[in-house]
Amino acid sequence: MVNIAIVGASGNVAQELFEGLVATKKHNIVLLSRKATTPENAVSGVRSVKANYEDVDQLVEALRGVHTLLCFITPQSDPGNAAQKNLIDAAVRAGVKRYAPSEWASSSFEHMPWYAGKAGIRDYLRQLNEKEKVLEYCLFHAGMFVNYFASPYKTSKHIHPFQNQYDFNNRRAILLEGSDDARISLITVDDFCHFVSRAVEYEGEWPVVGGIRGDELTVGQLITLGEKIRGPFVIERLEATDLKAGVVKSTWLPTVDHPAIPPEQVKALAAGMTAGMLLAISAGAMSVSTEWNELLPDCSVTRAEDFLTEAWRGKP
Repeated sequence: MVNIAIVGASGNVAQELFEGLVATKKHNIVLLSRKATTPENAVSGVRSVKANYEDVDQLVEALRGVHTLLCFITPQSDPGNAAQKNLIDAAVRAGVKRYAPSEWASSSFEHMPWYAGKAGIRDYLRQLNEKEKVLEYCLFHAGMFVNYFASPYKTSKHIHPFQNQYDFNNRRAILLEGSDDARISLITVDDFCHFVSRAVEYEGEWPVVGGIRGDELTVGQLITLGEKIRGPFVIERLEATDLKAGVVKSTWLPTVDHPAIPPEQVKALAAGMTAGMLLAISAGAMSVSTEWNELLPDCSVTRAEDFLTEAWRGKP
């Protein structure tokens, strides 16, 4: 049994993982949030604590006895990483053994300014352990959830399927010219939660970089798969020079209505996020390593083709 604390537990991914951890019936779980709430279908071993992320002393008390701290604070909600830095400082003082910062996606952040806060926390943790190991931590990288390619249909309880530049629903895609061989790591939400749940139980030392690779396809293979499942796609190809200049010359833009993005900003951010994602994928940011696959070889993964074939079965 592990004493776990989850911060930012109201987010989509955090809720999926929380329910996965509860299902193991192995752990005591503390949910830290700005508002103390009782989780839906509350069970024994789970409690909610109201946290003031500006008060390190209060956070220290909230984290007493916690072994593993999992953070899901989004960079957009934490200007300057103030809350997450206070959380890390409190974790050290409280004697927390393991920390997972708010990563959970790309291996790098090139061309994705909305992830700048994640890069700042990487630096903060590296400096923390520069002279000696003060806090064991792991940067969990999973690439992209293949569930997103089933948009607008939900394939899990909490993950919100938002439109992206590979639009299976409308049989179209926006590609960066020359990026067909760029690789994207794809994992189902269920597989991701299973790996992280097992990582929490892992008795060895956590790797600093913890890639979890489900399937991995090139951009070209992903489009071929989309056409195999859904029929021919209309492809638009954009030039890197235009995208780097902030010019997106496509006839449509994905509606990235992610819960972390205020609804009034979705349209305004569409072009920049499309350009950033296309350039980031080309730079390898969505291809992740396999540390956790190697440490947990008995954890199986679902092929993207199998998942998406089933997800789109019978859909118009």
